[in-house]
Amino acid sequence: MGQRQVSGTRVIAAKPEEIFDLLTDPARHPELDGSGTVVGNRKSSHQRLELGSTFGMDMKIGASYKILNTVVEFEENRLIAWRHFHGHRWRWQLEPMEGGTKTKVTETFDWGPARWSWLFRFTPYPRVNRRNIEKTLDNLQDRFAERASSSGDEGDDGGSR
Repeated sequence: MGQRQVSGTRVIAAKPEEIFDLLTDPARHPELDGSGTVVGNRKSSHQRLELGSTFGMDMKIGASYKILNTVVEFEENRLIAWRHFHGHRWRWQLEPMEGGTKTKVTETFDWGPARWSWLFRFTPYPRVNRRNIEKTLDNLQDRFAERASSSGDEGDDGGSR
């Protein structure tokens, strides 16, 4: 990734479609969030996110606030990215593996298109976001590992930490 991006990748024991269903439902984003800042879903222009959809989130970093996001990249079951008014993006890329039974998931925080991207050089956010991405991927991995173990599947969860 470039200088203005941080990302993390994990192999998850789930089909891309299952993970994409989670990502395109903003009401479920707090379930995955590793930062602890995504509190709840405000509103969405669509029941399921698609290119151009807008969705609001209740957030909290010290103080509570609201943020409106727009889906700016979309490829069914492979890619979704959203940005808010400042311009930086959260991107999720999904690559099927092992005949589609596992998925290589890459989450990226991209502040390159942000209005004042140079400000990020003076903040801890790139380092903090990298850590939070890893926690989010942990949450995603755990969600599907729990499902596999509750269905009696004793196989490897496919992840590496």
